[in-house]
Amino acid sequence: MTSIAHHPGYHPPDSQAFSDAEMTSPQTQVMVVDDEPELRTLLGEYFQRHGLQVLMAADAAEARELLQRHNPGLLVLDVNMPGENGLSLARWLRETRPQVGIVMLTTASDPVDRIVGLELGADDYLPKPFELRELLARVRAVTRRLAERASAVSQAAPPAMPPADSQRVAFGACRLDLEQRRLFDGAGGEIEITAAEFDLLALFARHPNRPLNRDQIMEQAHNRGWDVFDRSIDLRIMRLRRKIERNPDKPELIKTVRNVGYVFVPGA
Repeated sequence: MTSIAHHPGYHPPDSQAFSDAEMTSPQTQVMVVDDEPELRTLLGEYFQRHGLQVLMAADAAEARELLQRHNPGLLVLDVNMPGENGLSLARWLRETRPQVGIVMLTTASDPVDRIVGLELGADDYLPKPFELRELLARVRAVTRRLAERASAVSQAAPPAMPPADSQRVAFGACRLDLEQRRLFDGAGGEIEITAAEFDLLALFARHPNRPLNRDQIMEQAHNRGWDVFDRSIDLRIMRLRRKIERNPDKPELIKTVRNVGYVFVPGA
């Protein structure tokens, strides 16, 4: 077996790499989910030396079991694992724990895993082999971003929402259930949407008839992965139009505003 010092993900720790002010809060808890025992040990020891509390799971099943008893702020999640893979676990996390950060690890050179992971709601990804210092920096960046978002939400005035007796917003013949985070067609059947697509529809529901530019969408709707894949906004809009518009080629509900962005027209 390759020693930890020769593992492809290893980089000798540099005690001067980060100042005390940059150290992650010791209350931050991270779960490492990876089927490589040596890499789990390596990451666990490295994260602990840099002020993180660490949980470790060898596969998705063990991760689910630990999540019943613990509430980590972020998961470092391997994509390729035996049994249930990391993409499936990420999808489940977004449905059950949308506030948890996800940094995905992949050995795949094809960008498909990266794009699928970001579509499922991963906050960041890193291909193997990687530098430990870079992974730590990404973990800190995601943790900081999520904390800033939570603080902004708690301090902001509650957004305009539908009346308490109706948590469903009409998008043409479709209905978006804000409480259940689900989209239904005119006959009551469920239309499958991703977590990012729900966030985008919910943003439009809060701001009807108000043009939103891409910066506003990236900041308010769902910042997971936006800066990594800039055209993902347009791709999500295109996919949503296929699901809710009578004619996606001539959208009536989510319209393009030239040189601005997009606007939701609820009366269409």
